[in-house]
Amino acid sequence: MAWIGIKPIASLLITLLHPFYVSVIDINHNEKEASLEISVRTFTADLETRIEKEYNIKLDLADPKQKQKAEQYIQLYLQKKLALTPNGIKSKMDFIGFEIQKESTWSYFEINNIKQLKQLDVYCEILFGIDPSQINIIHAKTNGQRKSFELASPKNKTSFTF
Repeated sequence: MAWIGIKPIASLLITLLHPFYVSVIDINHNEKEASLEISVRTFTADLETRIEKEYNIKLDLADPKQKQKAEQYIQLYLQKKLALTPNGIKSKMDFIGFEIQKESTWSYFEINNIKQLKQLDVYCEILFGIDPSQINIIHAKTNGQRKSFELASPKNKTSFTF
């Protein structure tokens, strides 16, 4: 029976010895609002590391005193590393905000005036440069149809057709 307690410890050790670098991008076409709602989930420490290297700035995303500065740099970084082209039209993502949930940071964006979504081209290099095993998982949904794709570094582009 003592081995049962070892399993969680072994899992923890494996995770610590073999870290993984991943972001998850959810893109939801809201037909009623004619918009794309984008949420980006990253590990907070990884996002801080990339922002620090990209902009040569020390940032604590969880510090309420740095919230305005954090918003500025999250927006800059993610708009540089994630670009969406719905229906062949390159579109600017409007930054909505971010929130910290445990060890993750959720960042929110929106693209307006997207009545229908027939094709979506995605360029994504979020967190690239931390580790060569970086993976960006992208989910896109419209009309109840959901498609997913995994971009593993160095691959940085994919397309969805609906």
